Amino acid sequence: MNHDKRATTRHSAVAFALATLLLLGLGGRDACARVLQVGPKAQFQLPSQAASVARDGDKIVIEPGVYRDCAIWLAANLTIEGHGPGVIVADKVCLERGIFVVVGDGTTIRNIAFSGARGRFHTAAGILGEGANLTVVNSRFLNNENGILLGGGPNSRVRILDSAFRGNGSCEGACAHGVYAGTHIALLHIERCRFLDTRTAHHVKSRALTTEIVDNEIADGDSGTSSYLIDVPNGGNVLIQRNNLGKGANSSNPAAAISIGVEGTTNPTNVLLVRENRFASLLKDPTTFVRNSTLTPATLTGNSLVGRVAPLDGIGMVDPEHRALLE
Repeated sequence: MNHDKRATTRHSAVAFALATLLLLGLGGRDACARVLQVGPKAQFQLPSQAASVARDGDKIVIEPGVYRDCAIWLAANLTIEGHGPGVIVADKVCLERGIFVVVGDGTTIRNIAFSGARGRFHTAAGILGEGANLTVVNSRFLNNENGILLGGGPNSRVRILDSAFRGNGSCEGACAHGVYAGTHIALLHIERCRFLDTRTAHHVKSRALTTEIVDNEIADGDSGTSSYLIDVPNGGNVLIQRNNLGKGANSSNPAAAISIGVEGTTNPTNVLLVRENRFASLLKDPTTFVRNSTLTPATLTGNSLVGRVAPLDGIGMVDPEHRALLE
C-alpha cells in the first residue's frame, strides 16, 4: 500500500516525542518491582494513572471493566494484565496514535481488549509498540484503525500469541492493518491468533527481517474487505505454516492472498517457506495463493487450495518432491 509511506514522517516525529518523554519520566526510578492495582475501587482508577508512576519491572493488574482511557508506558520490563475476563480499554488514544503506547522494552500485555482506536492521522492503534521485545498474549483488538502498530529497532523481537483481531483496518489516511510491523525489527512471530473482517488494508503487514505466522486463522469472512491476507513487502525470511486462510468475496484486492517483496526486497531474504496451510477463495475470479516478487525461490509444500487459485506467481517450487520449478 503506497499510502504507508505518508506515515513515515509522522511516525518519526512520534518516536522523537516518546523518546523525550522517556528521558523526562524515568530519571530516578528505583529497581524495586511492585504490583499496581487498577480498578474502580483499587489504588488507581485508570490505567494511565498506573502508567504515570510505573517503574521498571512492575506488574500492573487491571480489574474487569470498561476504561475510556489511554496510557503511555515508559518503564521497561512491565507486565500489564487483565484480572479475569471483561477488561476493555476503549475509545481514547494518546498522541493521536495508540490506546496503549508502549515505550519501554520488554513489556508483556495479556488478557486485555482494545477497542475503537481512532486518531487524526487515521493510523491509531490498540497498541503502539515503540519499545523492543513486546509480547502480547490472549488479548483482543476490535474495530481499531491498526490493531497493533510496531516500531522498534533492528534487535526487537515481537511475539503475538492466542489473540483475536476483528474489524480492524483503514486506508482513510495512511493505511492501517490488523498487525503492522512498520519498521525492520528482527522478528515478528504471530501464533494461534484469529484475524477476521479486516477493512481495506491487510490482516498482517510485516517489514520485519524475519516473519513467522504459524497456526492462525486469517480470513475476510462475509463482511471483510481486506487487500492481502499477509503482506511482507520488503522480503526477509518468511515462515507461513499451518494457517487456515480465507479470501472473501468482498476483498478489495483479488490479485493474491500472500504477497512477498512487492515494495522491493530491502531485507536479506534467504528462506521463504509456505507449508501445510489451507487456503480457500470465495472470489469469482481467479486469484494467486502466493505472489513472490523477490529473487529468492519460495517453497510451497503440503498446502490445500480451494477455489479458483493458482499456487504461485514468481520464482519458486510447489511440492518439491515433484520437482515442479515455476519461474
